Amino acid sequence: MRAMFHLLAAFLLLSTLLAPANANLEGDALYALRRSVKDPNGVLESWDPTLVDPCTWFHVTCDSDNRVTRLDLGNAKLSGSLVPELGNLERLQYLELYMNNLTGPIPKELGGLRSLVSLDLYHNILTGSIPASLSKLSNLKFLRLNSNNLTGKIPRELTKLGSLKIFDVSNNDLCGTFPTSGSFSKFSEESFMNNPRLEGPELMGFVRYDVGGSC
Repeated sequence: MRAMFHLLAAFLLLSTLLAPANANLEGDALYALRRSVKDPNGVLESWDPTLVDPCTWFHVTCDSDNRVTRLDLGNAKLSGSLVPELGNLERLQYLELYMNNLTGPIPKELGGLRSLVSLDLYHNILTGSIPASLSKLSNLKFLRLNSNNLTGKIPRELTKLGSLKIFDVSNNDLCGTFPTSGSFSKFSEESFMNNPRLEGPELMGFVRYDVGGSC
């Protein structure tokens, strides 16, 4: 009985120590985003790094463990760039940053958001390629990157995303062909339209998608 009591006490102490550490790490990640963007409407004014955790900040949702699960900043008129620190939000399920003026690349570190269900970055000015690391997001159902300035090929690794229900990369500057295997077998050509250098679906068994110099 005494051993069980000591074990329980040690567990409670460890939980007490870890909770602030996680909260501080996640608060630091979100504050890194705040520092990286311009916020003309002051939607991030409540993001105070001196607070114990970010769960009291506007546009941030947490679970019962005070871990960040949602970031809702769609149509907030933010400009600037995304930050790799966002990959530290281990329980984040919804990353909603659509309809802003965000520039620069999509950080490959977003592939560490293993709980992510929805990644909405559409209608920004993002550049660079789609990170292959997003293929690690096994719970992802919605991936909307349309209406940006993304370039390069569509990573074939993304076909491993078995839970993916919606995929939209229309209105970019992607090149090569688009995949038709795995989860991509159910997406229509509307998901890929208005990419002038995108040549159409890959021809499985006939030609490798990466053949050609258009990329």
